[in-house]
Amino acid sequence: MDTQTINAAFYRGDKSFAVEQTTANPPAAGEVAVRIAYCGVCGTDMHVYHGNMDARVGHNRILGHEMSGVVEAVGEGVEGIEPGQKAVVRPLDHCGDCPACNAGHEHICHSLKFRGLDTDGAMQEIWNVPSHTVHILPDNVRMDHAALIEPLAVACHDVRLAELQQGEDTLVIGGGPIGVLVAMAAKDAGGNVVISEVNPHRIEIVKKLGFDVINPAEQNLAAEINNRTGNKGADVVFEVSGTQPGVDAMTACAASRGRIVMVAIHAQKPQIDLFQFFWRELKLIGARVYTGEDYEKAISLIASGAIEADTVITDISPLSEIQTAFESLDASPTALKSLIKVGDIS
Repeated sequence: MDTQTINAAFYRGDKSFAVEQTTANPPAAGEVAVRIAYCGVCGTDMHVYHGNMDARVGHNRILGHEMSGVVEAVGEGVEGIEPGQKAVVRPLDHCGDCPACNAGHEHICHSLKFRGLDTDGAMQEIWNVPSHTVHILPDNVRMDHAALIEPLAVACHDVRLAELQQGEDTLVIGGGPIGVLVAMAAKDAGGNVVISEVNPHRIEIVKKLGFDVINPAEQNLAAEINNRTGNKGADVVFEVSGTQPGVDAMTACAASRGRIVMVAIHAQKPQIDLFQFFWRELKLIGARVYTGEDYEKAISLIASGAIEADTVITDISPLSEIQTAFESLDASPTALKSLIKVGDIS
């Protein structure tokens, strides 16, 4: 691969992006150049758009980490990866020599860096990444569907840490993009899944996906969960709302010895009913990003059709219209997962 001129979307601060030409260099030793097809817009990208992460990302950053693409070229020493293969990238950079890394937990490295935030990401036509971050896809996976693998890997990690068993009553608090993917991963694991959501547009999507949904603004969530579980409560609860009412519900709805997985990032320290942890011997599980195992599980779910990707993906915009795409997403009450089409790759 020779040096190429490519298009890239740079975040410039003040809710603005500029699509400009930049240079894509050949991959260095140990690197893989990936030609990007699609890149999803996640909640963190929206936080950047609102200026909440300027101190971290600056005003010259290429965002994007929920991506799909095709291997363009490989650098010296890269084995097992060939040009032309469909691929996704697990966008984590770990230090390799902290207590977490030394214990085999690189995904929670003490100095973890996130590609697309701490370094440039996938909203550019060619992205050079370390070979160890690349996962090869089956040929039959659609590129737009593959852009869901990164957030789905988050869901797979959450469900795996919950140790969810066949037939367990499961509550997902929050029916946004991650909540919906958690629900689908939990259903695949055998859970009897109920979703709590207040947004009427998302409620319609959840129903379209075939899930039982409770609107806590209209019904007593804990009472409804008890009605559905013989007054037992939910064996597994995923808190994905990032709200105080969601935290209140997670303990109110949990069964004795229930497991609660904290998925959402809470901007403010929530008030937690610790008495319920004592009274019902509850377990609280923190879950952050994913491992390679979770990526491979997500790939298998997408490839098998277990994830209704066409319903989850609610809109697609070209890279040239990224400014309009972010503005529209910011104002939209109906969008679930928005994608940016970076390159014309099928």
